[in-house]
Amino acid sequence: MSGQDAPAAVVTGASSGIGRAIAATLTDAGWRVFAGVRKEADGAALRDALGPRLTPLIFDVTDAPAIARAADTVSGALGGRALKGLVNNAGIAVGGPLAHLPMEDLHRQLDVNLYGALRVTQAFLPMLGADRRFQGPPGRIVNMSSVAGKNAMPLNGPYSISKHALEAMSETLRREILPLHGIDVVIIGPGAVRTPIWEKPKLDDYRKYQHTAYWPYLKRMAALMKEVGDDGLEPEAVGRLVLRALTAKRPKTRYAILKNRFMLWTLPRLLPRRMVDAMIAKRFGMAPAGRR
Repeated sequence: MSGQDAPAAVVTGASSGIGRAIAATLTDAGWRVFAGVRKEADGAALRDALGPRLTPLIFDVTDAPAIARAADTVSGALGGRALKGLVNNAGIAVGGPLAHLPMEDLHRQLDVNLYGALRVTQAFLPMLGADRRFQGPPGRIVNMSSVAGKNAMPLNGPYSISKHALEAMSETLRREILPLHGIDVVIIGPGAVRTPIWEKPKLDDYRKYQHTAYWPYLKRMAALMKEVGDDGLEPEAVGRLVLRALTAKRPKTRYAILKNRFMLWTLPRLLPRRMVDAMIAKRFGMAPAGRR
């Protein structure tokens, strides 16, 4: 398929990592991809790498007017046809102990990972089939969560909060729009993936906590970040799963994709929560109070 006959999808956060892999997987499969990036240079590089099936959209998910302009661009390009997919992938990771976390840090985390996903969804929902003027079968939304969306980790509270909330938003949205418009919502929750996000957290990001009891554990976490990322999944594996979620006749409502699935996903969901708490504290070297 080519041109107007090809299925079309919007993918946010497409400049690198998982988003870029999703865009590449979809274009390779013959899809027309509208790739959300924040910088003109990133959009041009992505277009050069992935070819004419890709159209960059320059917007930040925290910028409602820019999202609206991007939606107008896609609407014009579709020519009255329905959008086949929306992949809310854009995200950031903010860390820090909740006991000392500045509220502006939590606001920034939620503004991107949660509010941003809802802003983009509201803007493109008419094209996915909520507006019957767009011709074709209803599209599908894929929201990129994380293993942290089900199993929160210490010192990564803002990120875990945002992903737990994204899961709730996704479930609510599916139960609201699937019966009325036929638009499904699928969650994908990866574990560690080899992307630049693991290289971004530096010890300097946590200096404001150096006079707290959490400083030794933050130093340890910062040192482990790159090691965890280097051992993660290839982003292409997530890209293939997104294609499956968009095209399966009867997709699951949620897909978990991660290495060491039994230890990191299955077992924590089976064991009592207090036991999981103890396992996580041991992993982080955080001795229970009174045993230091």
